[in-house]
Amino acid sequence: MVINMNKINWGKSISIGVTAGLVAGLVKLGWENILPPRTPERNQTNPPQKLLEQFGVPAKITHATYTYSGQQLPWVSYLVHFSFSAGFGVIYSVGGQLAPWIKKGNGVPFGIAVWDFFHLKLMPMMGTVPSPKDQPLEEHISEFLGHAIWMWTIDALIKAKK
Repeated sequence: MVINMNKINWGKSISIGVTAGLVAGLVKLGWENILPPRTPERNQTNPPQKLLEQFGVPAKITHATYTYSGQQLPWVSYLVHFSFSAGFGVIYSVGGQLAPWIKKGNGVPFGIAVWDFFHLKLMPMMGTVPSPKDQPLEEHISEFLGHAIWMWTIDALIKAKK
């Protein structure tokens, strides 16, 4: 199958992908409030913070917060979270036109594949999170379902904007 790259409206595809990714990032954060993936102890340094620290970013930056409604919120973690989500929104928006098979199942299998690759393979290999066998079952359930709903949201928003 030959794909005509000129038939892709790149500006619209990227814009929709970013927007869908940001909204889906909010959905994923909401999901994690209902089914938290990590224990409070493991969340003292969450995976985005740990990853940045592994790349040499000092803890005083990775743990930087802002205060809202009397709560300290990790803005650096949110920056990583939403950048990842927007980036995958673009990958899905453009990639779905280049390789339509990734859109099967309204994006749910693709979201689960993202979880599998990052949470069960790459991040454990890098030492960012524990080995999958050392992660609690609750973490696997939350992240598996959360990534499925996250990508389903991206898919739904992209379809709504076409």
